[in-house]
Amino acid sequence: MVKKAKGKRPKHIPQRTCVGCRKIQAKRTLTRVVRTDTGIVIDPTSKMPGRGAYIHNLQECWQAALKGKLANALKIELTDVDRKILLDFMQKLPESVNEEEHDG
Repeated sequence: MVKKAKGKRPKHIPQRTCVGCRKIQAKRTLTRVVRTDTGIVIDPTSKMPGRGAYIHNLQECWQAALKGKLANALKIELTDVDRKILLDFMQKLPESVNEEEHDG
């Protein structure tokens, strides 16, 4: 009989895929966008109810997501108001980073 090694298991880190670049990273490194009855909402806590999608905090990922990938992931048609909310949020983000940082 072989004894199992005792010790602490590594903590599980939830992974999510960025809608813009399709890279998988830790959930905490991405921003969640949620579809609600009243429209699109940026969810900083990642705990709001509703269908959500994750995007890196980079303008290049948001631009790619806004070309249709985000609407497809949320299964809606983005309204002009939704698009304005997302573009306003995107303007506050850095344009890009090194590939090493982006890959995690």
